[in-house]
Amino acid sequence: MIDKVTIYCSSSNSLPSKYYEETNKIGQLLAKENITIIYGGGASGLMGTLADSALKNDGKVIGVIPRFMKAVEWDHKGVNLMIETEDMAERKKILIEGTDAVIALPGGVGTFEELFEVLSAKRLGLFTKPIIIYNFEGFYNPIIEMLETCIEENFMGKQHRVIWTEVTRSEDLVGAIKNAPTWTESAIDNAKT
Repeated sequence: MIDKVTIYCSSSNSLPSKYYEETNKIGQLLAKENITIIYGGGASGLMGTLADSALKNDGKVIGVIPRFMKAVEWDHKGVNLMIETEDMAERKKILIEGTDAVIALPGGVGTFEELFEVLSAKRLGLFTKPIIIYNFEGFYNPIIEMLETCIEENFMGKQHRVIWTEVTRSEDLVGAIKNAPTWTESAIDNAKT
């Protein structure tokens, strides 16, 4: 059963409309599946679109935002719960506590940082839940190619391919979480070699 899903995504209001439209669909989808969204707490960009969409469809949304961002009113005022943190490091920690999966939507350096930190945590066995890279219209192709290059050049092992799952259609996100390979202690031990 999927209860909560953490979403990493952009706060930019200057993106092509297709990204907002797709994020709106994802908010609706997760709300209809009764999956609580945990996200960065912002009111703008894909963050705001995601929260607004889920809330309009009777979904539950938990925001996690550093106090300095709330001080400049970047926070979404309508979420079910807003958790304030001291800094970005605490925010990233809380974002993945108790979640059943992580989904990375298109984003910028902040989204990339969150994604790579959780990939690294999973590689080390500190986080074992599914990590879904939503490769909408090839957005994440360069990053996935870089990860593949790391495997081909032995910076990562072949077994590390199961750390993440690539999805190219929003309707496949929930299924990808349910069917993601298990990252077990034996997988972690094998990953050390």
